[in-house]
Amino acid sequence: MPELPEVETVRRSVEAHLLGRVVRLARLLRRDVLVAPGDPAGGFSRQRGTRRSATPVSITPADLLEGATIARVQRLGKQIAIIGVDRSGAERALGVQLGMTGHLEVGRGEPATTHVHAVWMLDVGVLAFSDPRRFGSLRVFRTMSELEEHLRPLGPDALTIDPEALAQRLAGARRPIKAALLDQSVLAGVGNIYADEALFLSGIHPEARADRLSGDRISTLAASIRRVMSDALLAGGSTIRDYRSGTGEPGTYQAAHRVYGKAGHPCPACGELLRGSRVAQRATVYCSRCQPRRRKRPALL
Repeated sequence: MPELPEVETVRRSVEAHLLGRVVRLARLLRRDVLVAPGDPAGGFSRQRGTRRSATPVSITPADLLEGATIARVQRLGKQIAIIGVDRSGAERALGVQLGMTGHLEVGRGEPATTHVHAVWMLDVGVLAFSDPRRFGSLRVFRTMSELEEHLRPLGPDALTIDPEALAQRLAGARRPIKAALLDQSVLAGVGNIYADEALFLSGIHPEARADRLSGDRISTLAASIRRVMSDALLAGGSTIRDYRSGTGEPGTYQAAHRVYGKAGHPCPACGELLRGSRVAQRATVYCSRCQPRRRKRPALL
């Protein structure tokens, strides 16, 4: 699933083509990828059991920003919001969650990409949302307060996290630090790749109790998270499978991964074979020497 560096790369690449553009026509090709006010919380594609019989609420072209001028494209964590201004001057937003295989792509004509679920014809150019596995979604926000309410549960953004904010979020977290980092209400934007990379840089074992980390270790971790996110963003993110930017470019940061996906390979720092485990049901890689489970206490004199 795209994490903060990939989502921010997509945001920047599409924003450069969308700012000031007018949405002449918006076409939704699959209703179940859209979550509108009144729909089930996760949308119709995630319904289970008898709730599948629910009727989708009506949507209007304006809900898809038709007729609006794009004012900005913003991001928090892994969430993108395209903000449009309608003819009356009111702002509304369309949220985009890429999920595992979602893509936002800008172009000059009709998209050639398969599994396209929504298309926006602009006064100059075209924007398309595609998602082969449909784990991503679009979300209607008719007011900016609706968008703010939707984003409220998210923690601070990982790209700019500071030690004080991270310490506050980890206080009382009686669980492994990696599990805490993957929780978007603790820290927005970190996923499996960058959790492993940041913990390795910090020398922190992924199963260390989050609420037992010292202030110094939390400061080191915050700096490592910012460094990993910034470096990955400069490289356009990590393309592990099919991730591409909004203009179709793959990321290159996967070539700089130190531990992610490398269980059984030598540690790049000490040469010890990297170990694999599962934390929070996610595959996890670490170095038992560089990231000891318990730090040795200094010898008593």
